Amino acid sequence: MLGTAAGKATGLTDAGRETRKKTSLISKTIWLPKLLYDALPFFYLASGLAAFFATLYINDWFWVLPHYLLFSIFCLHLGVIVYRWRHPRPPRKPETAD
Repeated sequence: MLGTAAGKATGLTDAGRETRKKTSLISKTIWLPKLLYDALPFFYLASGLAAFFATLYINDWFWVLPHYLLFSIFCLHLGVIVYRWRHPRPPRKPETAD
């Protein structure tokens, strides 16, 4: 419920409900099962490696080759970013001079 300055509770209007339904997928929270959530960075890395090695089997300069390379770079980069985001390094202890 939304409130007003007078302290009365107000509800959403029809326009407010329609706006809430039309929010973009990027702003919505998506819940994944824990197994899938934990495996996601490794899936990105495996997809990137598979796309990169697939480019090795393309004999000629084919129109799909740049797309495979861009996809592989994107997946590898995303896999590393997600892994490092979820597993931060512990802070380093400052070195002391003896």
